[in-house]
Amino acid sequence: MQSSSSTSSNDPAAISPVAAHGADHHEEHPDHRMLGFTLFLISEGMLFVGLFVAYLTFRAAAPAWPPPGTPELAKLWPTIFTVILVSSSGTIILAEHFLKHGDQNKFRLFWLITFVMGAIFIAGQAFEWNTLINHEHLTLKSGLYGGTFFLLTGFHGMHVIVGLLLQLIVFLRAFKKGRYTPEKHFGVGASSLYWHFVDIVWIFLFGLLYVV
Repeated sequence: MQSSSSTSSNDPAAISPVAAHGADHHEEHPDHRMLGFTLFLISEGMLFVGLFVAYLTFRAAAPAWPPPGTPELAKLWPTIFTVILVSSSGTIILAEHFLKHGDQNKFRLFWLITFVMGAIFIAGQAFEWNTLINHEHLTLKSGLYGGTFFLLTGFHGMHVIVGLLLQLIVFLRAFKKGRYTPEKHFGVGASSLYWHFVDIVWIFLFGLLYVV
């Protein structure tokens, strides 16, 4: 009798329906991290929308924009750096593609290429700032035009730097075996989504500052 009882207690079929349901529920519990991260990006997007609206309001109220005597923004190099930044969304998509197909080497390669392209964009922005401040004498204190230009580009540049830090962390972790797999890659997905957000914001920002 004792042996039969012991066997029964170890039999998986003998587990109570309640316990089995609890185990299944635990295993199938959805991962809400990406949803939470998406909501965070939406809130960040609202901050940029507020800045864009403020910029357009100042511009509409000004008698002339840019104000007389304000140095004209160069368009060639910002356009080149914009193409580089926007293209980096393509390379990060390729990196995710190779990861999901189990090619770790190409995943790391295209992830690194994305990082380099983002770094080039930041270097280009730093070069533009240096030119405007030291040669054109346009600064944050140069009225609404200078203030809004440096505020908008600086706020976006800060987000690009954060994106680069996230990419660097992912790249270093990618050398740990099993850290990112086709089934487990939240860090990769979140960093990629953040980078697409940064690129989309810059497209609108570039249009406002350099095109319109």
